[in-house]
Amino acid sequence: MPDYIWKPIEPLADAERQIDIAAMRPLYESWRASKKRLQLSSRSELAEFNQRLIRRLSVETGILERLYDLDRGTTEALVAQGFAEDLISHASTNIEPSRLIDILRDQEAAIHLVIDYVANKRAMTKGLIHELHAILTKHQETTSAVDQFGNRREIPLLKGKFKEQPNNPKRPGGALHEYCPPIHVDAEIDNLLAWLPQYSDDDPILAAAWLHHRFTQIHPYQDGNGRLARALTTMILLGADLLPLVVDRDIRTEYIKALELADRADLSALAELFARLERGAILQALSVDADAEISRQRSLTSAVIGSLVDKFGKRRVQKEAALRQVNAVALDLRARAKAALDESFLELESAVQELGQPASFVQEGGSDHGTGHWYKFEVARTATEAHKFANFAENHYFIKGSIRVNRERLIFIVSFHHVGRELTGIMEATAFSKLESFEDSEDRQSVSDNFSQCSLEPFVFTYETKAADIADPFAKWLDAAVAVALKSYGDRL
Repeated sequence: MPDYIWKPIEPLADAERQIDIAAMRPLYESWRASKKRLQLSSRSELAEFNQRLIRRLSVETGILERLYDLDRGTTEALVAQGFAEDLISHASTNIEPSRLIDILRDQEAAIHLVIDYVANKRAMTKGLIHELHAILTKHQETTSAVDQFGNRREIPLLKGKFKEQPNNPKRPGGALHEYCPPIHVDAEIDNLLAWLPQYSDDDPILAAAWLHHRFTQIHPYQDGNGRLARALTTMILLGADLLPLVVDRDIRTEYIKALELADRADLSALAELFARLERGAILQALSVDADAEISRQRSLTSAVIGSLVDKFGKRRVQKEAALRQVNAVALDLRARAKAALDESFLELESAVQELGQPASFVQEGGSDHGTGHWYKFEVARTATEAHKFANFAENHYFIKGSIRVNRERLIFIVSFHHVGRELTGIMEATAFSKLESFEDSEDRQSVSDNFSQCSLEPFVFTYETKAADIADPFAKWLDAAVAVALKSYGDRL
């Protein structure tokens, strides 16, 4: 009995248009404006960032499909330096290094073809899809198939040509997942391409998630469908002046689960995953080093004079004032966080009364309190680990909650800081905590654990964001972060 029975793809539904990714829209506009400035101030740095992103996508897309394995160290070397065989040892992968390089270059070439199509404003067509498939599978001669007796064997792979035999995979429990029968593939792709232009006014992340899922439902080729779906997703995002998104090996399970939920008419998990990945790519792009480009292109004196003219120009001052309106959003969110933490820590005090005499407090901090430098190290470190730049030249705000029961104390911080090496009008909130164990004598120092992240993803907002519009998503994000901190603290009590 199949665990999923094929049915024809459906257009984007009204219910799917209600998926809550509205918080991304101000970020799109902020990114597009920042991109124009980066193209003037740091064109080669931005180009190199994009190239590294393409190389990372090219590596990860094959790992997701189990075409090869590759360790993290070698991955980072290839992303930074390019696809060269001498960077790969036999111990770092499960296939021949020369073959791996061929596959990686094929996958990179496919993305560059997508970029060329977008740059020349060419529409997605059946011919493009066939061409991309042929490029992606150039160095893949066979694919695995199951014959009528249930035996798995290798068969020649049709390149740039729709499948001629069913390609329904068998689940671990033995059930089949049915994809589109070969006889209907051509018509289904026609429907996909006919509907897609109708979604040009919809959120590009939503359109990309729809396209990605519907294409995988069709599964038009004998193999290579996942890689091709991600390449076509990139085409949608680039066409909206956004960035390619990289589905990393570490979120493979989440990604597959999101696709399975979409099979059951719930596209929200996939759209939200894509939104999260796009947000991360944008924040990293905003952190490219513009100063490095300036130093290469100008003498020191002319660079200083040019920056002063730009800095004090009336138009720039007006623009910066608009971008700094994001501080007002941060202050609103900080006030909301304080109210939520007041309630949570008071509730926690009541819950642990029998363990001792709990004492807690919640306080606001930041540039408006003369404490904007607090927690700079922790915030900068976590930003660096995520390949982002936390900009402390701009205002920094935080909320701090602390509770102590006997020898154990929890410190919980939510930081609101600017992102990007220049003023972008984009801020993010991150949450982290520290656990401290005091010794018997009160005059002796505490033994502290290092700060640890409590938020898997930052909460991002821009100068165009209305605080009221993101109040509910922020409350959910904060609640999840507090829960992580309190769980760790409860384990210590």
